[in-house]
Order: sequence, then structure tokens, then C-alpha cells
Amino acid sequence: MKIKRLKVGLHLGDEKMDVGELIQEGKDIHFRYHATFIAKGINISPIKLPFNTEIHTGDVALFDGLFGVFHDSLPDGWGRLLIDRKLTDIGVNPFGIGALERLAYVGNSGKGALVYEPDFREDSEVPNSINLDVFASQTMHVLEGSSVQLVEELYQLGGSSGGARPKINVGYNVLTDQLIFGENNLPEGYAHWIVKFPAQNDRVDIAQIEFAYALMARECGIEMAEFKLFEGRSGKKYFGTQRFDRVGNTKIHMHSASGIMHDDFRYSQLDYGHIMDGAFKLEHHVKAYEKVLRLAAFNVFSHNRDDHSKNFSFLLDVDGNWKFSPAYDLTFSSSSHGQHSTLVAGEGQNPTSKNLLELGQIFDVKNAIEIIEEVKNKVAQWPKFAKQAGLSSGTERMISNELLKRK
Repeated sequence: MKIKRLKVGLHLGDEKMDVGELIQEGKDIHFRYHATFIAKGINISPIKLPFNTEIHTGDVALFDGLFGVFHDSLPDGWGRLLIDRKLTDIGVNPFGIGALERLAYVGNSGKGALVYEPDFREDSEVPNSINLDVFASQTMHVLEGSSVQLVEELYQLGGSSGGARPKINVGYNVLTDQLIFGENNLPEGYAHWIVKFPAQNDRVDIAQIEFAYALMARECGIEMAEFKLFEGRSGKKYFGTQRFDRVGNTKIHMHSASGIMHDDFRYSQLDYGHIMDGAFKLEHHVKAYEKVLRLAAFNVFSHNRDDHSKNFSFLLDVDGNWKFSPAYDLTFSSSSHGQHSTLVAGEGQNPTSKNLLELGQIFDVKNAIEIIEEVKNKVAQWPKFAKQAGLSSGTERMISNELLKRK
């Protein structure tokens, strides 16, 4: 179904607000805030989307013509693949629909707190209990392009997700250690979590690697959402983390660095300096510089080169205050192009402590040396975290050998 007009809403706290409208006109997509929303003073995208009641038009060469704040709602990677499979199954050509139709398929179930009407997403039967091994097997069939039995269930559980690795949204009860279907409202005792599965080219112990990296990052002083290793009936491990865009069943507005700065993460020219500058403009506090610098140091020393602009986000609370989100998607990665996706003081191929210190000096981070050395020393304890995660000795040594090159 082709649509030319889409209503945008926001669930902030206990209130649902009408934000404005998206209108398609030829290749152009226009957006205008409602005056009543402007009066609330809640600016959902303060850098690139003017906060007034004028009509604003997106760049057709970027984000499918959408402003970044709305493009953030669209799934990419795994989520887009699932939606395309779902559309094909119902007889819709996925190449024949535009950005507004895709937002309509996100509807009320996207990341963060933005919602869209009309909502094309239909609820269907999903399992009350979740067999992780079965879903892991089915996700591999999807990646291979094979026919699968659980396309509808996978779509319902993960069709709104971003990132390349397969994943599902679940409810998790820490007291009973039970997983259930979890997209919107969960029963008491459950929290919103994401469970990840291996992609085709991942190591068999990718879950343990990400778990070890999460342990290491937390000890480096980096804010992390709760995380754990889930175990399937087969004994296989799966990495899971609590969603930080949900508190209970309350939605939190989430905006990626890619979306808020209008950076195409696949062809990014961003430097960590841009993220530090953006974080300060949003948080209005020098601590924002320190948080980004600490994360940059971790990614450099831990050889996480998949540090593109969609892997940094900001959260907006009910009072209109922004904060740098907990870190996520931290793992051992050489990236597809063999260098850091985000530059460190202009260096992407082989950034070192020198580049990190230069970054700290540009933003006058008084304790830059202490932050860099602290992170470097914690990452040097990698074998400890690998052991806690149950990694094989081969994987531990392979990563250790690479981390020893980082200076």
C-alpha cells in the first residue's frame, strides 16, 4: 500500500504526544512539527532538524530522504532482511516500497520512543517460551536465503532491530531465568532484553567474546546495560543485554550519532572529536568529553574497529535532558575495511595513545592521560576477562596477540 502521509508520535514517560507529519511529494519527504508539540519544548533532534512549525525537506541523497531522527527508526541489516522476507511472503515487492511505507511497517514497535501511523505491523501468534537453539538455527537459514518455518515469529521478535547480527527482542525475568516474547508490554517481573545469534562469518564463540568485552568495558569505567550469557538446551551460549531504550514498559527516545549528525555510517567521515562535540552540545557538561574519550580509548586498545556512528547513541528523558547512552556492540572486530570506522584525531588505520591524547587536548580534557592509561591497563588484563567468559584458549590467544600490538 502506497502512502503519502504519515503521522509521527512520541511515547515519552506515560504520555503519548502527536509530534508532526511526514509527507511524500515526488522524491521529496517533508516534515512539519505540530505547534502543540513545539509548545512542549521537547526537541527530539536538536542538531539537524529545525525546531519550529515550518515545513522542512530531507536530503534525497541521504537516509532515503528522511531526517536522521526518523531514519533511526528504520531497521537495518538483520531487521531489514526480516521485513523484506515478510513482504515477499505476503506478495509485496520489497524494492517497490519507500521510506514512509517502511516506517509504517515499524509502526509502534521500533527502537526508542517514536511511533508511526498508519501502523502496517500486525500482531500474530508467537511462542510463550523461547527455544534459543531453534531460533539460532532458523536465523542461519534466513541468512542463507533458505526457506524457514519461523519467518513470522522472527519478524515479530526482531523485525524492528538494527545491526548486522541476527537478534530477537525478548522479555527476561531475572528471578525465574525465563525468556518470553517481548516487543511492547511485558508482565510484571520481566524486563526488555535483546538476545543475539551468530552471523554467517562469526566465530562459534562470538557470544563469549562479546560477553568478555562487556566485562572488560565495565571494568574500564564505561557505562553498560545489564548483560549475560544465555544458554540454549544444547549448551550453546548466546549474548544478551537489557534494552536501555526501555525502563519497564516505558519507552525512551533514542537517537544515534549517525541520525543526529546526519552521518551515513557506511561512508562515514566522522571523528571521535565530532562525537565529543555533539555529546557536549547535548549534555552541556564537560563530563561528556570524558565519556566519549574513554570509549574511544577502549575501542582503540581492544581492537573494536566496528565503531561506526550507529554504534553511539543519545537518550532523551521526560524533562528534555540528553545523555550519552550506555555503550553497546563492543567486540573484537577488524571491520570490513580493516580500520576504525570513526577516526581518532584524524587517524583510522592505526590510532595510538598519541592520537587519543591529542583528542583529549583538543577538548581540554584535564584527566585525559589518566583515562587513557586506565583503559589501556584494564584491556591488558584481557586473559582474565576471557577466562570469566569461558573462551577457548585458542580464541583468547588470537585476541591477545592482536591486542599486544595496540599502543
